[in-house]
Amino acid sequence: MQINQFLHAAITVSNLAQSEHFYGTILNLSKIDRNLKFPGAWYQIGNFQIHLIAASTIIPDRVDLEKWGRNRHLAFSVTNIEQAKKDLIAHNYPIQMSASGRSALFTQDPDGNIIELSE
Repeated sequence: MQINQFLHAAITVSNLAQSEHFYGTILNLSKIDRNLKFPGAWYQIGNFQIHLIAASTIIPDRVDLEKWGRNRHLAFSVTNIEQAKKDLIAHNYPIQMSASGRSALFTQDPDGNIIELSE
């Protein structure tokens, strides 16, 4: 077996409209068409996709409540970390700066899924 590309990550969300606002408006990701019968939304970032799948129950799986980056998360590159920080704060999303000292922060989507933004 030879894996040659990472195609997508699927995450469950409890409120699809709130999650679409976060991923589409706040993170400014490009939504793409999907031809599936169950509720969800797909977003394209380069050759990679995020699949939001609506679920009635979300099971929290954090192992470290203090350091968000030590939990399961998605990581994205941004061109300006300070602007990303301002945008998230302006929309009342929590942030935690990376403890490593690098130019990165962690935030949470409406269901508590952790997102890393790194410059």
